[in-house]
Amino acid sequence: MNKQISVIIVDDHPLVLRGFEFILRPSKEIGLLGCFSTAVDALDFLKDNPVDVVLMDINLPDINGIDATLELKKNWPSTHVVAISNLNEASVAKRMLQCGASGYLLKNVSSHELMESIVQVCQGELVVSEEMRQALAEKQMDIPFVTPREQEVLHLLAEGKTTPEIASLLFISKLTVETHRRNLLHKFNVANSASLIRRAVELKFI
Repeated sequence: MNKQISVIIVDDHPLVLRGFEFILRPSKEIGLLGCFSTAVDALDFLKDNPVDVVLMDINLPDINGIDATLELKKNWPSTHVVAISNLNEASVAKRMLQCGASGYLLKNVSSHELMESIVQVCQGELVVSEEMRQALAEKQMDIPFVTPREQEVLHLLAEGKTTPEIASLLFISKLTVETHRRNLLHKFNVANSASLIRRAVELKFI
C-alpha cells in the first residue's frame, strides 16, 4: 500500500480552512495532519512533524507566505509548498516560485485540481492554476533574484536601520552591508534606498 501524502494547511480564514479540510479529509491518498492560522504555528509544528506538502496562503497575520516559504525551505528543503491565494498577480506568483514553492493555485481551484496538484508536486512537478499561468504569460515582469542575506538586509533597511546597525545585527562588516545595498539597488534598478523599499513593497519582497 502506498504511503499517504501528509499535508498541512496554513490560512487565517476559518471558512477557507474548513473548505479545504472538507475536501481533503475523506481522501485515502492524502492525510491532513493539521490546519494553522499563522505561519509561526505551522513552522513550530514542522519541527517535530515531517510533512510532504504545505498549502500556504500569502496574506497571513504574522509572517507573509513568501517569507514563511523561504524559512520553511531553508529548514525542510524536501517539503513541498503550494501557494493557495486570492492574489492573481504575476509578481507574487513569481516570488513564491523563486522562494522554492512547487506551485501557485488560486482559491477558486476545484476539488479535483487541488488533490491532483498535491499528488503532482510530490512527483516533482510544478503546478500553477490555468488563470495564473495566463497572468504570468501576460506580465513578463523582471523579478530580481534576491539571496537570503540580501533579503535580510532589505528587511532591515525597510525598518529604518542604518548601515552600522545592520552590520551589528547580522554580524557582518559595514563594507559588506554597503555591498549588499548596492547590489540591491542594481537588481531593483533604482537609485536610492527609498526607491528600493517602494519597489520591494510593490513586488512583495517586503
